[in-house]
Amino acid sequence: MISLPWYEQVGTQRTWFWRGWQIRYTYARPLGHDRVAPSAPSADRVSGTPMILLHGFGASLGHWRHNLEVFAESRSVYALDLLGFGASQKAPVLYNVGLWVDQVYHFWRTFIGQPVILVGNSIGSLIALAAAAAHPEMVKGLIMMSIPDPGVRTEMMPPALQPILGAIEGFFMSPLLLRPLFSILRRRGIIRAWLRVAYSHPERVTEDLVDMITQPTTDRGAARAFCLLCKGSSDPKFGTSVKKLLGSVDVDLPILLIWGKEDGMIPPRLARPQDFVKYHPRLQLIELEGVGHCPQDECPEKVNPIILDWVGKVIGNG
Repeated sequence: MISLPWYEQVGTQRTWFWRGWQIRYTYARPLGHDRVAPSAPSADRVSGTPMILLHGFGASLGHWRHNLEVFAESRSVYALDLLGFGASQKAPVLYNVGLWVDQVYHFWRTFIGQPVILVGNSIGSLIALAAAAAHPEMVKGLIMMSIPDPGVRTEMMPPALQPILGAIEGFFMSPLLLRPLFSILRRRGIIRAWLRVAYSHPERVTEDLVDMITQPTTDRGAARAFCLLCKGSSDPKFGTSVKKLLGSVDVDLPILLIWGKEDGMIPPRLARPQDFVKYHPRLQLIELEGVGHCPQDECPEKVNPIILDWVGKVIGNG
């Protein structure tokens, strides 16, 4: 039996142009419903609340390969390659959370036009939370997994040292240093080692997964985009702190936060996800034993039922 490559396993993929940039997205719907790509808001007649899935840093829509079709048994589900990642264009822009929020919002306006459940992993969680704060009309529920907090930088660093840190980061953000670093970081062996930090189960770091992360690094403009991503992420304006965002979203918005206890990228003992519960009255935290930074891909057999159960109880079928 011949297995399809990973990029052909994830839904029905299409290209969308946003601000002149090429964006890859995919979608799936329940069996028996029209599989033609929607061309306008409200084109989708499936009864369940639609979902939009947002991947993490360095990943792509392929990171939802074990989830998209499962979620689509009762609703339309969409996944995006964020600008600069996956098969989306490696655009020459300064990247930040606000840029990706705009991408998600305009995608929603173009193709969906009704409240959705936003689901994110890692930086995709931060983008989903920021989108819920900026555009409350588009979000009916929010699911986050292993969310990074830009506020940690300012909370932990004394104000007097921040200019010094900025100067040091400015030096290391030079393309003269970042481009050679990129040529090293995109090697399969390096990517495999990084994934083994992110995943607590080494057997889940398959060659398909390594391909998924490695392939986009060979795209035209990938090295330049990497430099701009690094420069953008070092800027204090890259994104708002999680605590501030939680305090600014609708108090009635249901939120599920999932965190792997073996997360090697954002260890829970340092991130203290239990503290986030204090900042929103409807936030529910679930910590998973023996799970790393990407729960949806590493342990979909645990995560999919949790998400579907939460959606059924909190959001319902409407």
